[in-house]
Amino acid sequence: MSTSSDTLYIFDIDGTLTDSIPTYLKVITKVLTGIGLKDIDTDYDNYLHHTDRYALEYNYERNFGKKAPDSLRYELDTLLETELRKHDPVIEIPGARELLLQFQDQKIPFAYGTGAFPKATVVKMNDANIPFIPEVLATSITSVSRVGFVNEAIQKSKTYYQRDFTKIVAVGDGLWDLKAAQALKIDFLGVGLKNKEVIQQHGCTAWVENFRDYKI
Repeated sequence: MSTSSDTLYIFDIDGTLTDSIPTYLKVITKVLTGIGLKDIDTDYDNYLHHTDRYALEYNYERNFGKKAPDSLRYELDTLLETELRKHDPVIEIPGARELLLQFQDQKIPFAYGTGAFPKATVVKMNDANIPFIPEVLATSITSVSRVGFVNEAIQKSKTYYQRDFTKIVAVGDGLWDLKAAQALKIDFLGVGLKNKEVIQQHGCTAWVENFRDYKI
């Protein structure tokens, strides 16, 4: 797929494109409990990595004193999808759908780097009716750290859009998104009110409340 832009945007999903965090935290807690983890640290905001994979591996070791088997994250991927479908559909962050439709119309490359697992991610994107390109989705099922899967999204985008990029902008709602962008030495756009103050304290200079009035 050829494009007319040398700038790539990489979007976080939960809290950035979809208003899904409260629902999803309930879902992951229930699923972890369902696979036999009785002692779950639900202080997710203070996790070392804000990812499904870290939530699984950290809590598994916390409960059983050993490393989670690799196959378990793929089982959890399916369980999360099944449980999420039992809840009310998640909605978009205001303006997200229109922005990505505009990107598609103007042939501006974009991708997704999310700490969630892939099957539940597809449910959220479909629920919110947000443009979704599976070929440029990178998730924590392949990398526990945000730096890892954001970098994976970059590499997938080079293949999908058949080009290198002179500028890359990570878009996210959390300090973890900003830190990953800083580690990868790429630009960052902060979204939302919840973490505005802390991400600005850590060097975020571009921020929007949502995408309603965002101009490319």
